[in-house]
Amino acid sequence: MIVIGTEVVETYFARHAGHKGIKSARSQYGAWLHVVGHAQWRTPEDVKASHPKASILKGGRVVFNIKGNDYRLVARIQYQAGVVAIRFFGTHAEYDEIDAEAV
Repeated sequence: MIVIGTEVVETYFARHAGHKGIKSARSQYGAWLHVVGHAQWRTPEDVKASHPKASILKGGRVVFNIKGNDYRLVARIQYQAGVVAIRFFGTHAEYDEIDAEAV
């Protein structure tokens, strides 16, 4: 898959540098990027096969748990184009304040 929108996550990491757990979150995000970059998802079921705890939402949105669900990443997946567009990255509490189907 082609991943776009990585600046959303990089900006978050830059703003929160030094916060507890951010280095671990960055490491796990890097692992997520590696897996997604090599994936060939064609359906939501393909996503669930590689990320069983991912939540499939309306509008092609998927919520991924990063660092044991301390952080959430919302992406819009365009399966036919092979594109994963990162739309949101933040803590679980920050995620609770957004509409994941609209970001």
